[in-house]
Amino acid sequence: MAVLLTAFLVLSIVTPNLTRWLSTRVFFVIALVPLAAFVLTLLQTPTILDGHEALESYAWIPSLGVELSFRVDALAWLLSLVVTGVGALVLLYCAHYFSTDEPGLGRFAGLMLAFAGTMYGLVITDDIVVLFMFWEITSVLSYLLIGHYTGRKESRGAALQALLVTTFGGLIMLVGVVMMVVANGTTSIAAMVAQPQEGPAVATAVILILIGALSKSAIVPFHFWLPAAMAAPTPVSAYLHAAAMVKAGIYLVGRFAPGYADSPGWMPTLIVLGLAAMLVGAWRSLRQYDLKLVLAYGTVSQLGFLIVIAGFGTHDAALAAVALLLAHALYKATLFLVVGIIDHRTGTRDWRKLSDLGRRAPVLMIVSAVACLSMAGVPLLFGFVAKEAVFTSFIDAGLAGSDWGWVALIGTAVGSALTVAYTARFFWGAFARRENCAPTPLTHSSRGLMVSPVILTVATIVFGIAPGLIDAPLGVYAASFAGPGSAHLALWHGLQPALAVSAGVLIVGLALFAVRTVVARLQDLVPDWIEASRGYWSVLSVVDRFAARTTIFAQRGGLSQYLATILVVFVAGVVFTLSMNRTWPDSIRLFDYPAQPVIGLIMIVAAILAALVEQRMTAVLLVGITGYGLVALFALHGAPDLAITQGLVEMATIVIFVLVLRRLPVKIAQHNKPVQKKRRMLIGALVGLTMGIVGVVALAARQAQTIAVDLPELAVTEGHGRNIVNVMLVDIRAWDTMGEISVLVVVATGVASLLFVSGRMGAMPRIAGARAMRRSARRRQVVHDPLAPAHGETETRHTWIFAGRTLSLRHRSILLEVVVRLLFHPAIIVSIYLLFVGHNQPGGGFAGGLLAGLALIARYLAGGRFELAEAVTVDAGKILGAGILLAVGTAVGSLFFGADALTSAYLEADVAVLGHLSIGTSTIFDIGVYLVVVGLILDILRSLGGEVDRQLDDAEVSVGSRGGSA
Repeated sequence: MAVLLTAFLVLSIVTPNLTRWLSTRVFFVIALVPLAAFVLTLLQTPTILDGHEALESYAWIPSLGVELSFRVDALAWLLSLVVTGVGALVLLYCAHYFSTDEPGLGRFAGLMLAFAGTMYGLVITDDIVVLFMFWEITSVLSYLLIGHYTGRKESRGAALQALLVTTFGGLIMLVGVVMMVVANGTTSIAAMVAQPQEGPAVATAVILILIGALSKSAIVPFHFWLPAAMAAPTPVSAYLHAAAMVKAGIYLVGRFAPGYADSPGWMPTLIVLGLAAMLVGAWRSLRQYDLKLVLAYGTVSQLGFLIVIAGFGTHDAALAAVALLLAHALYKATLFLVVGIIDHRTGTRDWRKLSDLGRRAPVLMIVSAVACLSMAGVPLLFGFVAKEAVFTSFIDAGLAGSDWGWVALIGTAVGSALTVAYTARFFWGAFARRENCAPTPLTHSSRGLMVSPVILTVATIVFGIAPGLIDAPLGVYAASFAGPGSAHLALWHGLQPALAVSAGVLIVGLALFAVRTVVARLQDLVPDWIEASRGYWSVLSVVDRFAARTTIFAQRGGLSQYLATILVVFVAGVVFTLSMNRTWPDSIRLFDYPAQPVIGLIMIVAAILAALVEQRMTAVLLVGITGYGLVALFALHGAPDLAITQGLVEMATIVIFVLVLRRLPVKIAQHNKPVQKKRRMLIGALVGLTMGIVGVVALAARQAQTIAVDLPELAVTEGHGRNIVNVMLVDIRAWDTMGEISVLVVVATGVASLLFVSGRMGAMPRIAGARAMRRSARRRQVVHDPLAPAHGETETRHTWIFAGRTLSLRHRSILLEVVVRLLFHPAIIVSIYLLFVGHNQPGGGFAGGLLAGLALIARYLAGGRFELAEAVTVDAGKILGAGILLAVGTAVGSLFFGADALTSAYLEADVAVLGHLSIGTSTIFDIGVYLVVVGLILDILRSLGGEVDRQLDDAEVSVGSRGGSA
């Protein structure tokens, strides 16, 4: 099972690249993983029938008792079959549903596979903490899948709505999970259910967990996000509604019901809200004209039905619950896939525009009819068998003295009648022939689209005629409930009260459909403001207004006012803290060596001048002097690592400042003169004085011996390196470093998003015919470049920098080209050297990445944006992603071997010539840091350099064209 989960993860990561080669055929490949999980689950059937469980367990976080434990019992067995079986069929359907030019096809395929894998992990895990992790991952993946069409506002809004609602419920559930773990002293769900604890804390925890389940399964009042999710592609809707995320809440209720169905608040919460969802969803479904929305609101209704029966807490109800869960997965997945085919062949889902579809698509109509009849509870189909079992369990409970049994029976009977009505509306709307409406034109579609719905339909028929095939394994789950129970699944139980209820439901439901115009008038009488989604948008509106007013209050007056507010609060807080200090230094050492005050004085003068000068470029250079002053201080204090890194940072920062200054006026405050100079000077002086006092106090505040004396030994024994600084960064305090490089990725994304207006995907534009031009350049031939600007000059210079020809002669520097050509490759080699020697010598991934980034900066300065594209042909985002993936992968990898996160492992060996080598996982982490730094600089160059260049070129062309037309 763990191997399969790993396969889901790995293949979902590589799927976008596979899609480039296989196009839509990639779905056939990735469907093999859920199919393999389906087969494995089928092979576990004998174990389930014997009353045993399939178990796997791996230590993960021993200090918290958290394990990667996987347990397949009867309930997990059923959900695994549903998740993987329907998942494989939906992926096969996708291969025929999408065209080769579908935008983001590879990303979509990878996310769908990851979604299936996450659901599989959720239903088989036995650790409640791990379950919560899978729980939240499903929210994120559903957000990405629902928002697949990123260019559509409704898709983005629906995705955000689903994320906010389910995440809100998940956060509440997290509190309950923590309380449950503390109360039970274990993270094992099986142990919690086998020996349920009692008390107010446990009862509260159970209700909090139920809130998470209700939000995930779209139960009132959280139901409104599910119909909005119809903005997703139809395969997502089919999987989401039939087998994936919404079933997670049902599963969680079913998982805890054997131990906690008698907990205070359990029964009222689930029955009242479940019946509300069943009735509201069915009632709203009768108002829809979009076939997907009819099914979506129907899903809300059916989920309410499932919540009521899954949480009822008796043996017979449990058997009925899992039967209904399976039946719902079969017919609801079928109907959504059918709607996708109708949409494909007609171009619409509005049934008012559909006519005579049944006669011209008989196979599609038959498949849909079987699914609709099963959903309505018509005999000979599995939906009827499941619904009969539900009604029987409620009647038996009521006769045994349970008032909730009668409430549940009446509520679900009314809801089932509405279900029959909207089911008939769906089938009639999709396939009937309407007067005064011409037959809807049909286009040809791939026959492969019908494979998945047909397989699901066959399963519905087989289980309906022979429910005994599934009765035994489902009965194993029902046996986990205490109390009497003798129910079993059968097509015919004789003339029993449940049969009469089913017959009455069918009659009333068909009657409601027959008088649908009257029902429509009644629905029109309901005020529009009675809608849960309005409450959602009202809450968001209040939050937005509160945030806006808070921002206006705290951040008015521009950047100077923002900084003044922050600095004044900082000074006030620190001064108050200092006033509470009772330990002051006995003496103050002014300097350690004579050069120190000189360097400090130079930095002070440069900082003051930077605040006084009027030229932006001069100010940048003066700020750079303060940075290089730090380089000198680090070097003289015996910190070569910090000196090298600070020096490289200053060089890169100055270039980035220069790139930004190209679009700003030469003079500072050229149009808006600075005001309140004295106040600014006072605030600046107070901040400097405060920081000075803090430094003095902090240096004198130590009471215990510093741990620095142990760092040399720790670096060697724990980190296998002699460079204390680098070992600290990639081993001892690697968590800090991973957080810092994550911030760098966010910075790169933020900078790019500010510059790229219409999107930033893909690599930088390259020169057409680049390879041929390189070959000609090696033969010292002069070749005309169509991208080179035409200024009348004759190009006769030797090509030292390949893209130099794209620059006008006024902007080219042959000296700079020669220097860059000679130093670029040595700089890259030295950067790699710094990367690999950093564990024992000055250097490391950060310094090496900075040096490589400076080499790229030099290439850009010498040859422009086209030279940058020739220097690195890979998209900066991929480099950033690879770096963070290596770092996070190194952190997480140790967890799979029973060690703590970021625990390093080392391989030591004596190699001829090279001598003794020690290679550890911290080196892989450092490579990730290297790539993130390189990707950051490349992305900034691409944004502040290449993109600004392109915008300037476009502006010049626009001005020239206007001048020419004038």
